[in-house]
Amino acid sequence: MNIKTAKLSDTIALYTDLRLIIIFFMGFVSGLPFLLTASTLSIWLTESGISLTEIGLFTLVGTPYNLKFLWAPFIDRVPVPLLQRALGRRRAWMLVIQILLMVSIIGLGSTDPSRTPFLTAIFSILVAFFSASQDIVIDAYRIDILEEDEQGAGAAMTQIGYRFGLLASGAGALYLASYLSWKVVYTIMALLIIIGVIAAIKAPVPETDRNTLKSQSRGADWLRSTLIEPFVEFFKRNNLSTSIIILSFILLYKFGDAFAGVMANPFYIKIGFTKAQIATVSKIFGITATLSGVFLGGILVKKIGILKSLFICGLLQMFSNLMFSLQAKIGPDVRFLFLTIGVENLSGGMGSAAFVAYLSILCNTAYTGTQYALFTSFMAFGRTWLSASSGWIAQQTDWVIFFIISTFLAIPGLIILLLMMRFIPMSIQKGANISDQGGIL
Repeated sequence: MNIKTAKLSDTIALYTDLRLIIIFFMGFVSGLPFLLTASTLSIWLTESGISLTEIGLFTLVGTPYNLKFLWAPFIDRVPVPLLQRALGRRRAWMLVIQILLMVSIIGLGSTDPSRTPFLTAIFSILVAFFSASQDIVIDAYRIDILEEDEQGAGAAMTQIGYRFGLLASGAGALYLASYLSWKVVYTIMALLIIIGVIAAIKAPVPETDRNTLKSQSRGADWLRSTLIEPFVEFFKRNNLSTSIIILSFILLYKFGDAFAGVMANPFYIKIGFTKAQIATVSKIFGITATLSGVFLGGILVKKIGILKSLFICGLLQMFSNLMFSLQAKIGPDVRFLFLTIGVENLSGGMGSAAFVAYLSILCNTAYTGTQYALFTSFMAFGRTWLSASSGWIAQQTDWVIFFIISTFLAIPGLIILLLMMRFIPMSIQKGANISDQGGIL
């Protein structure tokens, strides 16, 4: 067997490993709820007569994604009574959260945004809360179950599954909404979470779960290891100034992309595209472009390293926003929409692959769930609170100017990345691969 054949067989063996297949399905149910409180919801709100300013403010229902690091320590360390012994810590939490997530999605679909927008917001927050909680345990499971040299493949499978989840709650929901009520659509989306329930039951138990079952600290030691050490370890490892720079980068890297994304679906509707056109181009074709970007991003990381890949992908993400300005000039031309979505999703997929790989290596595996939640919370803060004004800005300007503004908002993150590349070696940023539950205080 020659070297190329050996490498191909090794790759096939890796991606057909049960753990990677399980991670794919977990990625699917992780991505599924997100659009139900984001772009799919924004189309429902637009059709219900909600103003752009109010739609922008609805972005704030995603606040649980910003704050999930607050309860991540409990999901990371607290056992689920009875279920933990049968399923292990991670899988027990997955099962409980997924059941609650299904109930909250059905509740959201039962509301009427035009009559009871406050109730719609409440259920949206509940969906976001359980979705963010599910992300905590799924991300932690992925990092725990894989070896260090398998994390790249794990990140790729997570992204691929996540994108198919977005496809289901994006294009799938829009197609269904063309023929069915939103209540029925959201009920169908809720039932798809059963895929995650099956994945949780079939998933192998990480060795870290077995270690936790053998020895669980109590009292003050438990509080210290659960609530304090995950955060102290990160800041101690990097020192305060470096930690602030890293967190600022995480906050701002995808800010320009997120700011434009909040208004993307209202933009499509306002300039004259139909739901079917949006589903076909933005969702179905878009997922193909995104998956291509994910694979290209993974290759780029392997070839030139994470930080250089983040910079190149960041530039591509930034300039892709200008395609929307051109689309606004041209109008509801479906052929040009294919080009706009192709460029935006390809660059976004590349950036996501590099970004997930970067966040994963920042984690100390003794505190995976909590630290990864901390990092993704900062990322989500840019997508929600910092982007909440996007609707108001879109209403005060025109679409061309709005998307130009979103392009400039990507610059601060790239400047911070350049500083990191110049002054902070990757060897300092990396988290330790600690498999035990030992403390650092």
